[in-house]
Amino acid sequence: MANKDISFRVRRGTVHALVGENGAGKSTLMKILYGVQRQDEGTIKVNGQEVNLHSPSDAIKSGIGMVFQHFMLADNLTVLENVVLGAENLHGIGGNARREITRIAQEYGLYVDPDDLVADLGVGDRQRVEILKVLYRGAKILILDEPTAVLVPQEVDELFDNLRELKAEGLTVLFISHKLDEVLSVADDITVIRRGTTVASVDPKTVNARQLAELMVGSELPTPATSESTVTDRVVLRLRDLTLAGESRDLLSDIDLDIHAGEIVGIAGVEGNGQAELVEVIMGMREPTAGLVFLGDTDISDWGVRQIREAGVGYIPEDRHRHGLLLEAPLWENRILGHQTESPNVKGALIDARGAKQDTQRIVREYDVRTPSIFVTAGSLSGGNQQKLIVGREMSHNPKVLIASHPTRGVDVGAQAAIWDLIRAARRDGLGVLLISADLDELIGLSDTIRVILRGKLTGEFDPDSVTSQDLGSAMTGAAADTPQDSPADRPAEQRKEQDR
Repeated sequence: MANKDISFRVRRGTVHALVGENGAGKSTLMKILYGVQRQDEGTIKVNGQEVNLHSPSDAIKSGIGMVFQHFMLADNLTVLENVVLGAENLHGIGGNARREITRIAQEYGLYVDPDDLVADLGVGDRQRVEILKVLYRGAKILILDEPTAVLVPQEVDELFDNLRELKAEGLTVLFISHKLDEVLSVADDITVIRRGTTVASVDPKTVNARQLAELMVGSELPTPATSESTVTDRVVLRLRDLTLAGESRDLLSDIDLDIHAGEIVGIAGVEGNGQAELVEVIMGMREPTAGLVFLGDTDISDWGVRQIREAGVGYIPEDRHRHGLLLEAPLWENRILGHQTESPNVKGALIDARGAKQDTQRIVREYDVRTPSIFVTAGSLSGGNQQKLIVGREMSHNPKVLIASHPTRGVDVGAQAAIWDLIRAARRDGLGVLLISADLDELIGLSDTIRVILRGKLTGEFDPDSVTSQDLGSAMTGAAADTPQDSPADRPAEQRKEQDR
């Protein structure tokens, strides 16, 4: 049962946080509150009045709006068109709508050009569009699902300032997050859900992150810290003078980067500064305008995606729903995805369904993918279990290099710890990892060295043993010097990590 006897109250004009493991029932509960799903029993009251929410339209009429973790935007439409879609009767589709969108954007600091095409926006700007959609429809209760997953510390501070403005004007926010330090800093009240039922309602002033983690999963808060060095002198991925031209400026400019066997190189940057393009060039989705990409000693600059995958490059995509899974397909078919030409998925020229199913069973067992069956759809799994399926799929082909783009985005502390362990284990076995993450603690904890990307250029190199999240945040926004003293680049590879932190 997804939800059972859940009860909690939300005070008007507050930020009320909801925390729990992936699969604990948070998403089901939010879908019920937004009219996407009907409860079997129980009542929902808004401002003291019982409401029956048969659809999102009913929720919107009751003043409830929701921003989903996986955005629901039409890429081929502009910001304005996405915001007014389905709400044309409010302010039309012309000047009045534009003025209202501009007013809301300015009032709450959600600065997005109404004429921008959504396909051209980064993840952070897409989130702002989703929040604009909710406010445009007059919501007084906002449900925000993992709203800080793509933000750097300075942007998180700005969002929290916006939330405080919202609640000062009498609006109410239901805040769903796996980042417990953020929950403690922004929430007025916290409700903890475990296995489909509420287990605690706590005052954030009386608990810490470890106590919250124990309430959620029955264990201490995990840490990404890596103590031992495994970096070798053997380069497994080399980028030289890599440039990718855009319409008005270079999207990537003169990128030089080496990743060694047994090394995790972290990339820190504000969304939209070239991270996605860097991944696309390495994976063969785009051909560089200039420069070279080497896998070992082999030039793969003009190879296609299939060749690169078969040569030993694993890939954890930024958005698992858009680029990592077929949500309506069963787990065993998703195990084949991206590896259609490789064992155990093929026999001769044909797909080997039996082999793929057997190996999916192994992945489910070894990577703790919690599912009733390999025949359920990927979309039926919680976010953490979807991510563990992807990680298991990529690790199953013994890659030489892993491109990991936000590998723990939107997963709970239990799944996060499991993924960290898997990456650390693969690193010990000689895997080279390019780690792109908006979680600066994750970057600092896992990486052997950290590079900052700003406007398509690698502008700084940092030692994880001494750098802070604030240092990285400043460098990511261009507010800090390019390269600090005692850069890891100045030291031999085998000395880039101290034996004990």
